[in-house]
Amino acid sequence: MTRDDPDVDPDELYGRLKAYEGRTAASGGAGRDPVNEPMIRHWCEAMGDTNPAYPAVAPPTMLQAWTMGGLAGHPGGSARSEAYDELLALLDDVGCTSVVATDCEQEYLRPLRPGDRVTFDAVIESVSPRKATKLGTGYFVTTRMNVRAGDTDGDGELVGTHRFRILKYAPARPRKAAKPESTRTPESTRTPEPTRKPEPTADRPRRPRPVINRDNAGFWAGVARHQLLIQRCLDCATPRFPWLPGCGACGSQRWETFEASGAGTVFSYVVMHHPPFPAFDPPYAVALVELAEGVRMVSDITGVPYDKVRIGMPVELEFLRVDEELELPVFRGAEA
Repeated sequence: MTRDDPDVDPDELYGRLKAYEGRTAASGGAGRDPVNEPMIRHWCEAMGDTNPAYPAVAPPTMLQAWTMGGLAGHPGGSARSEAYDELLALLDDVGCTSVVATDCEQEYLRPLRPGDRVTFDAVIESVSPRKATKLGTGYFVTTRMNVRAGDTDGDGELVGTHRFRILKYAPARPRKAAKPESTRTPESTRTPEPTRKPEPTADRPRRPRPVINRDNAGFWAGVARHQLLIQRCLDCATPRFPWLPGCGACGSQRWETFEASGAGTVFSYVVMHHPPFPAFDPPYAVALVELAEGVRMVSDITGVPYDKVRIGMPVELEFLRVDEELELPVFRGAEA
């Protein structure tokens, strides 16, 4: 941003950015598939929506789903315009190289029905003045997508609008990381305990909460009892983790649970330095742990400094209470 490049005049830059307002962001976009009942059913099952109106019509909140290109992209290439690419490149050039989606707004004009062919275009609706946020300093860019539908891929009836806002920003310089706990106090010399409690701090942010649903509620109930539960297929005996409603090996939906021994090894790992997240003090190690039962899970590694974690390191299960409400299964490593 301008703090790094004093030659960039903020008023002149903002004038250049504002000049993109009203220009095309995407044109000629077409949904990869017509609106169809199978996708509506999958969506409703995933969302737990039992409204009897579906799948005769599509849930309104599926509006964006019909415009997405998926991993293969849109037929014939991207519908995104040169003007939108130029705007993003201009922001990159002044140091706003990071992006985060901030919010979206949708307006529904009529329901989509199976057989509708969806087309869309978009416009750069606004670019905000320079904003300072906790992530960094940058600009909010809002696009408005118009979604149409009809019997063919040509012009159709306007069925909804989708406003999407991103922040293009220059990342804030991270504060100097606190000295790792493992170097302040030699964790590896302590006797492991079934549950460890972090030192209380009044202003420390809470960790994100796990998403608990009908498919994994049994796992988290086990954690509350200090048990690490693994699923096992009742037809082919294949263990699986994370918890899923069906077996990936044979497709059976019949399963049971059993308790893991807690022994494992580090299969792979990363050391997180950036970006910093609230409630986490970088650098720290996150590992893919291979359990003795043959499944793998992602976990924090405790008990050793982050730079001592190695592939093949033996680890043992423990439960870490991170605040008054949340307890997590983690794995304690042992230095060689």
